[in-house]
Amino acid sequence: METYEKKGYLLRDFRVFRLKDQRLSPIPFHYHDFHKIILFLGGHADYIIEGRSYPLVPRDIIFVSAGEIHRPVLSPDVPYERIVIYVAPAFLARCQKDGDDLAACFQKARVGSSVMHAGTGLSHDLLFHMEKLEHTSREEGFANGLYTEILFIEFMILLNRAMLAHELGELHASSYDEKIQQVLKYINSHLDADLTIDALAEHVYLSKYYLMRKFKQETGYSIHQYITSKRLLAARKMLSGDEPVTDICYACGFHDYSTFSRAFHAMFHMTPKEWRAQVTSVTSETSVTSLPSLPR
Repeated sequence: METYEKKGYLLRDFRVFRLKDQRLSPIPFHYHDFHKIILFLGGHADYIIEGRSYPLVPRDIIFVSAGEIHRPVLSPDVPYERIVIYVAPAFLARCQKDGDDLAACFQKARVGSSVMHAGTGLSHDLLFHMEKLEHTSREEGFANGLYTEILFIEFMILLNRAMLAHELGELHASSYDEKIQQVLKYINSHLDADLTIDALAEHVYLSKYYLMRKFKQETGYSIHQYITSKRLLAARKMLSGDEPVTDICYACGFHDYSTFSRAFHAMFHMTPKEWRAQVTSVTSETSVTSLPSLPR
């Protein structure tokens, strides 16, 4: 069974990188277990997230939620410069206080635009905080870990405040196929349903053969791959709770436990029960086993 390739790993609550690549090989569609924020500084690039393609300009901020399928499309002749932040969803959850959720920016991006633009003054402020955070994260000294965490939380507060105050341009232009977006939305809101290709094609009034070809073209993966991966990601998230594993299996659209367990092991390299045991034995969730790669 084929599934999406996962890129990158996160062994801490968050990490920050400043990167400038003169030339990168084409990057395939992939996903992460963690959220990602990118401040685009320079280059010629488009960013595709869940079937939507965004042309980037300097000072764009890209929000990629955990589990979202994405890839950058780069010009091979122009340096690609950006600051990248990885952050574990569990860490943001632990930082919630009095109803204030530092992950709100990702939620807003998912229902609006995944790429927003920061004006000159705001981007300078955010760039200053990101650079300070990146520099401090590489230092050593008294309470440096605590100081870095404080700087990170401050940055996330400023970012969320800027979004709530509409200081970031929300309606960033994107190109997409409306029918494929309808299919993606339907799949993600009906993971427990019998999502056959025939039913999906009927839902959007397309022939199933055209739909399969167009879906592959727009997302890089087959409909079956996408559905299976999203179901397994949803199941893994539910396994952090105490709901019976068999109930989670059926709630995520699998018809029998053995099929679910095999698919889960193929994607995450452990059984659902082993995953649950690992989560309960670790106080801070970071990431599952994955193939290490350079940050994107």
